[in-house]
Amino acid sequence: MTHFNRLHRLLRLMALLALPLLAVAPASAQQTQPTQEKAKVKNIVLVHGAWADGSGWQGVHEILRAKGYAVSIVQNPLTSLAADVAAVHRVMARQNGPALLVGHSYGGVVITEAGNVPNVAGLVYVSAFVPDAGESVTSLLDGGAAPPVQPSEDGYLFFDANIFPQAFAQDLPPAQAAFLAAAQIPPAAAAFEARITQPAWRTHSSWYVLSTEDRIIPPAAQRKMAGRANAAVKEVRGSHAAYVSQPVAVAEAIDEAARALVR
Repeated sequence: MTHFNRLHRLLRLMALLALPLLAVAPASAQQTQPTQEKAKVKNIVLVHGAWADGSGWQGVHEILRAKGYAVSIVQNPLTSLAADVAAVHRVMARQNGPALLVGHSYGGVVITEAGNVPNVAGLVYVSAFVPDAGESVTSLLDGGAAPPVQPSEDGYLFFDANIFPQAFAQDLPPAQAAFLAAAQIPPAAAAFEARITQPAWRTHSSWYVLSTEDRIIPPAAQRKMAGRANAAVKEVRGSHAAYVSQPVAVAEAIDEAARALVR
């Protein structure tokens, strides 16, 4: 066999031996350099507003749980803005990973002040106030129609139970709206007067669920606040209590916001 033939056979043998190595190489490379996929936010924290408690979120909670989210509900004491912010922070500290923070009505004030902790991934406002630095519920209502409240001697604000059903929750069955009026938790007037120090929406992505039939926060005011916060707006045909009366639409809006947030 000539030197040329021996060299040719050696090269062919080397090529055949190299084939298995080439086939394995990509898999080996994938094992040593795994693809870093972005994980979507799976934690949702729901914050209620004035004259309510966390039970109003039950329908939204059930829908989001069915979609695979871990859902927590804050029970605000409504004794002061500072106390409500502390209640949110306690729940946020229990989250396993980033969370989407959702606030209804006065709860929008609470998440605006509470939403600066590191694991807040974004904010969703539902028929909510969206104050800027130095603003409060009282200042945002200045010049507008204030809710029909009946102050207690120690500084808490009861919503007139005779007016509540048609002002707060006109799209709920009358008996349910009447029960909500009877079960209301009055906020401290001081909570409405407390001013925001560092609005979280200035540093976080925001969404707004606008209730088109709201008789507490006029839709035009909702749209103005949402626009100032550069929040993506989704309209829902519902009362101020749309999170109770329209849980599917509200849950879908929260789901859309969560899916838009990736880490």
